Amino acid sequence: MREYTKKMETTFSSKQVAEQTGLSVHTLRYYEQMGLVYGIQRDANGYRQYSESDIKWFQVIKHFRDMGLPIREMQQFSAMNNSAADSARVRREFMETYRAKIVEQQQELERALRKVDDKIEFFRNRERIESEKQQTSTVKL
Repeated sequence: MREYTKKMETTFSSKQVAEQTGLSVHTLRYYEQMGLVYGIQRDANGYRQYSESDIKWFQVIKHFRDMGLPIREMQQFSAMNNSAADSARVRREFMETYRAKIVEQQQELERALRKVDDKIEFFRNRERIESEKQQTSTVKL
């Protein structure tokens, strides 16, 4: 969880934040709805006003998405208390658990790839046999 010390800092519109982060305005709002980002200030007209720390947090979220971290797990990570003395340890353990999941998925994909390669080889052999049969039957005619 990040700290929200909103001091007199520059604010940015949704469009500006989208341009700076590479996320769409819709995605910014979605992350807010999902509870990944909160405390977004609004101006007198109700438009969102983002701070520099909001932009940094969106960049962290984007990095997590690039890592393939699901929203639910980002929510868990975000909910971890940043002020706890063992925050770094808890977050490291969280990432180690996520890494183990990725390694398991990678192994599953490698098994699936081997099966696909086996099928490809099977069909190559079938093609070769069919081609040989066709050549043999052509020679007999």
